[in-house]
Amino acid sequence: IPDTDVECDKRRMKRIEAKDPVALCEEGVKQYVKADCSIAFEYFTRAAELGDAEAHNLLSLMYHYGHGVEKDKGKEVHHLQEAAIGGH
Repeated sequence: IPDTDVECDKRRMKRIEAKDPVALCEEGVKQYVKADCSIAFEYFTRAAELGDAEAHNLLSLMYHYGHGVEKDKGKEVHHLQEAAIGGH
């Protein structure tokens, strides 16, 4: 278990390079919290493309509220369905 935030970040970035969908989604959340919605959207999209149900759920919320993207009911519903299919 990493002892510092720096070590956590290094490990997460290594997982992101390996295209780990959970790490991509985690980085998306981190960017979203920092209010960088466009970068968060990119990470969530990459994670969703790899089948991450949580990323699909978060994308649906971004489309619902229009955070970093234009509101889009169709895309919101699509990502909600994908999240449900993935067990979310």
